[in-house]
Amino acid sequence: MNGSLAANDALLKGIIEGLADPACDVAVAVPAPYLAQVQTVAFGSVVAVAAQDVSPHEAGAYTGEVSAAMLKDFGVSYVLVGHSERRQYHGETDVVVAEKAQRALASGITPIICVGETLQEREAGQTEAVVKRQLAAVIHLNGHCISEVVVAYEPVWAIGTGRTATPEQAQAVHAVLRAQLSAASEHADRIRLLYGGSMNAVNAAQLLAQPDIDGGLVGGASLKAPDFLQIIAAAR
Repeated sequence: MNGSLAANDALLKGIIEGLADPACDVAVAVPAPYLAQVQTVAFGSVVAVAAQDVSPHEAGAYTGEVSAAMLKDFGVSYVLVGHSERRQYHGETDVVVAEKAQRALASGITPIICVGETLQEREAGQTEAVVKRQLAAVIHLNGHCISEVVVAYEPVWAIGTGRTATPEQAQAVHAVLRAQLSAASEHADRIRLLYGGSMNAVNAAQLLAQPDIDGGLVGGASLKAPDFLQIIAAAR
């Protein structure tokens, strides 16, 4: 929940101007009120537009909700689904997350499925069980389309805390997710796995060098164009 009309304009233009020929796909996930602005500023550039959330409902009497069809109207290509803050503060269950992914896919939007464990769960040795449970719900409801999603591993204990999983810790979880997806789909090689726990300009290259880390779900470091551009440059 960051941004303003002026700040968004400056940030996005700074990112676009610094991107000559990126070696990876680049998207920015913005709060819903700014989708129209960002759609206009990003039009014709290499930057895709993503939303931060989507309703599990198609339409109807759900005041305040934003449907996948509405997002599509604003040129949204990706949407975050099941971000840890949505799970923690808004009580989103694995089933709700799976339903949101289903709505996104039905509208031609790629859901970025977020999974991850809390510090308590990691210390209890439950990391693998937690992320597999979270992803299993999405696979169960969207099995035939699962190769069309993006999966982001975001250890909750490493979001906005300055703490980051080591490249080895992140890779271990990504390998688990890769194996789970491979068992669910013969097209699992299409699915990109992102790391989303305080990736920044300093640690991006090491994290992205891991065999099962295909990209980053960047948080605070994306709010400064030079830092975000440096992370993008590391994705080669």
